Amino acid sequence: MLTCGELLVELLEGFGVDTVFGIPGVHTVELYRGLPNTRIRHITPRHEQGAGFMADGYARVSGKPGVCFIITGPGMTNITTAMGQAYADSIPMLVISAVNNTEQLGMGGGRLHELPSQRNLVSGVAAFSHTLMRPDELPEVLSRAFAVFNGARPRPVHIEIPIDVITAPADHVRRKLGAQPSRPGPAAEAIARAAELLKGARRPLVLLGGGCADAGAEARRLVEALDAPTAYTINAKGVLPKGHPLALGCNQAWVPVRQLVLESDVILAVGTELGETDYDVVFDGNFRIESTLIRVDIDAEQLNRNYPADLAILSDARLALAALADALAPGATFSADSAGSRRAAAVREALDAQWPATWNGQRKVLDLLQATLPDLIVAGDSTQPVYSGNHLFEATRPRSWFNSATGYGTLGYGLPAAIGAKLAAPERPVIALIGDGGIQFTLPELASAVEAGAPIIVLLWNNSGYGEIKRYMQNRDIPTIGVDIYTPDFQGLARAFGCNAAKAESLEHLAELLAAAAKADRPTVIEVWEHAGFLA
Repeated sequence: MLTCGELLVELLEGFGVDTVFGIPGVHTVELYRGLPNTRIRHITPRHEQGAGFMADGYARVSGKPGVCFIITGPGMTNITTAMGQAYADSIPMLVISAVNNTEQLGMGGGRLHELPSQRNLVSGVAAFSHTLMRPDELPEVLSRAFAVFNGARPRPVHIEIPIDVITAPADHVRRKLGAQPSRPGPAAEAIARAAELLKGARRPLVLLGGGCADAGAEARRLVEALDAPTAYTINAKGVLPKGHPLALGCNQAWVPVRQLVLESDVILAVGTELGETDYDVVFDGNFRIESTLIRVDIDAEQLNRNYPADLAILSDARLALAALADALAPGATFSADSAGSRRAAAVREALDAQWPATWNGQRKVLDLLQATLPDLIVAGDSTQPVYSGNHLFEATRPRSWFNSATGYGTLGYGLPAAIGAKLAAPERPVIALIGDGGIQFTLPELASAVEAGAPIIVLLWNNSGYGEIKRYMQNRDIPTIGVDIYTPDFQGLARAFGCNAAKAESLEHLAELLAAAAKADRPTVIEVWEHAGFLA
C-alpha cells in the first residue's frame, strides 16, 4: 500500500526537488518512509529555524524552492522566523508540516504539539497555507505551490497534513501534476508608452530590484540602450557586471544618489519594492521620487506601494526588460564614455569621498575575500561588515551576495543560509559573514554543516557583543544595557563541533586561512577581531 506520505516525496521528486531540510519527529516520521525510494537528499539541522534558513540560502543560490519537513506545533513556531525573512525577500520555500488527526483539529484537547490553528499562525508569512484533508488533494495543492514559485511573486507556501492523512492509502490518487504557468509578460501598449517616456527622457535613471536576479543580460541591454545610471537593491547585486560604468551600487540612502534621483526626469523601477532597507536605510525619510515613475513588477499590489507609479506594468522583470530594450534601441552600441557613464562616475566619486573611516578595515576584508576567492558566495547576517558590504561589495554575478540585514532583519541567518547555499553550489566557495552575537543564535548548525559535508567558511566578525546596537544606544545617550554579552571561545567551540578554526592575525594571514579553508573537506571558522590593529 502506498501512503500519502510516500506519494508526497514521489511527487516532490517529480517537481525537481533534490534536497529536503528537516528534523524527524513522532508526527512526521511517516513522511520519511518513502525517501529511500527517491534521489532526494535529507539534511538534518539542529533547529527548525535553521532548516528554514538553510532552505532560504539554497533557494537564493539555486533559484529553486527550498523544501522543509517540519513537525507540528513547536516545529512550526520555530520556523516562522525563517519564513518571515523569506516572505520579506520573495524567496520560494515549501514548508510541509504535520498536524494533529483530522478529528482533533481545533478541539483544544491538549494533544501533543497542539495549536489552535497552525494555518492562522503562519498565514502572515506565507503566500498560502493549506490543510490537506484527503490524499486526493495532494497533486493539486503541490501544483498550486509550484505555480506560485514559478509563475508569480515567489514566497513561502505551507502545507499541513494531519497525521491520519499522512498514513492514509494513496494508491488510487491520480499522479498527474498541473502544468506550470509561464511568467506573465507585459502588455504591448504599456511597453510602447514606457518606451515613449524613456525616449523623451533627458536624464533617465533605472532602479533594479531582486526581481531582476535572473535578468542580467536583459537589464544590461536596457540600461546601455538608455545610457541610464543604474542603482540596484542588495538582492540585485551582480545583475550588472562588476565595474559597469553605469552602475551606482546599492547606495540609494546616500546623498549623491538621492540627488541624482531628484535630478532625473524619468525613473524606471523594475522588480523592486522601493522599500526602506534598500532606499532609506538611514531612516530619515529623505529618499524621494518627484519625477515620472515607471514601475514593473510581477505583483500587481506592489506596483503602487511606497511610491505610486505614473505608469504601472504588470510583468516578469526579464520579459519586460527584454521588450523595453527591443523597443528602445535594438542593436544599439554603448560607450563607456557616454553621458550617462559620466553622470554615474561623478556619483561614484562623491560616494567614495563619503564612506565612513570606520569602514576602512571592513573594506580591506571585503576586497581580500574577492581577491582570494573568485566567484564566491557570501551569505551575511546582521553584522558590521555586512552593513558596509551592502554598499561597498560588488558581486561578480547575481545570487552571490545576500543577507538578513534587509527586509525582515533577523539574526542568526548567515550560518545556516551559507550551508544551504553550499549545498546548492558545492563547486563555489561560500562564506558565512556573521558576528559574534548573531552566530550564537544558530551556532549548533556548525554540526549540521559537518554532517552534511558542506565545507563552508565562517568569517566570524568579533566585537564582543551586539556592537551595532551598542553604538546606536550610545549615539542616543541610552544606557548600554544588554549589549555587552559574554564572548565564548569560538575556536574551541568550532573544533568541538568538528570544524577547523583559527584567528586571523593579519590581512596576509587571513588570505592564507581563506585559501586553505577553500580546499578543506570540512567547515572552517576564521575569527577576525573588529579592533585588530591590522584593520585600522
